[in-house]
Amino acid sequence: MEHLIESDEGGWTKLILNRPAAKNALNTGLLADLAAVLNRLAGDPGCRAVLLQGAEGNFAAGADIAEIETKSSAEAALDPRKTHWAAIRAFPKPLVAAVEGFALGGGLELALMADLLLVGDTARLGLPESNLGIIPGAGGGQRLLARVGPARAARLVLTGEIIDADTAFAWGLSSHRVGDALAEGATLAARLALRAPLALAAAKAALVEGAEAPLALTAERAAFETLLDSQDKAEGIRAFREKRKPVYQGN
Repeated sequence: MEHLIESDEGGWTKLILNRPAAKNALNTGLLADLAAVLNRLAGDPGCRAVLLQGAEGNFAAGADIAEIETKSSAEAALDPRKTHWAAIRAFPKPLVAAVEGFALGGGLELALMADLLLVGDTARLGLPESNLGIIPGAGGGQRLLARVGPARAARLVLTGEIIDADTAFAWGLSSHRVGDALAEGATLAARLALRAPLALAAAKAALVEGAEAPLALTAERAAFETLLDSQDKAEGIRAFREKRKPVYQGN
């Protein structure tokens, strides 16, 4: 697969998001590949855990702006990305995310779907979609709320602030604060691969159900789709491309 590198590590699998020129931004093709590979690995008894990381110093710097720029709410309602996100979340085995560099927007939404999230020294995390006149569209706001509480979630989502590794760990956004997330992530995935697979799958299912049953994920997605038709969204992306501050009119 062009933008996803898969490596069998003997009992566990390493997956590397590989669009380094775009800081591993999650375009539809990459998400489709990731969903397909995780679906296959779900049925592979030789894989007991998965480590997800990004290539060349970043986890994933967000969604692909070029895809969002012209997308309408009608197109988003039929977007295959929703199916891909659902498949990733449905992966039944332990999923470890090792974050170095940027994990922003869709990149953080992906990391928040991991069961264990490691942040290394260079990690920078945030949901800055409001800078572009939109909001998180894959459950990131709701999952962040459940993980760090309403005050901190509002701080990140409403202001677009990006936080460092120490803050992410102190807030409970990440499960581990390490020096080298890639090396420590590999060690952790190898440890998980030695544990009882049925017990880990049952534990994961219970934790996901407990954490996500109360979340209004469909409401967040609906709001995201509506905003795609706004003039503010068009202005936000135009300003991003022109490297200037946007001027929003509320329409």
